[in-house]
Amino acid sequence: MSDIQTSTVSEEGFASTSQVGDFELTIDATNEDGPDPNQVLVADYASCFLPAFRVGGQQTGHDDLGKVQIDADADLNDDDDLERISFAIHVEANLDDGEFDEIVDRAEGICHVHAALREELHADIEVHGGAF
Repeated sequence: MSDIQTSTVSEEGFASTSQVGDFELTIDATNEDGPDPNQVLVADYASCFLPAFRVGGQQTGHDDLGKVQIDADADLNDDDDLERISFAIHVEANLDDGEFDEIVDRAEGICHVHAALREELHADIEVHGGAF
């Protein structure tokens, strides 16, 4: 038996509903009835990276980062394939650049979505401390 099972159905058009455990997610290639697949992938990446960033903070002795927000940007090529992703991470804690770099390095090793993406799609990351 596999570790992850989903079921995705489309009755008509380009929207589909995915069942993931007890949750439903509507994804629409036309971006009318839900986010499109590329938007979902970027949001999924950020949603994975944020807790990985918190764990990286804990592993480096920074248990209380406070509020953390990731603003993600992505560019598409002419074929609408993802070409570039960047994260601006805003952190309530005001650490120095070296401390943030160490946390980011650890988060990159923890985030499963980061590991699953081809290397040229790994997010370019900037961290801004004292943000809130």
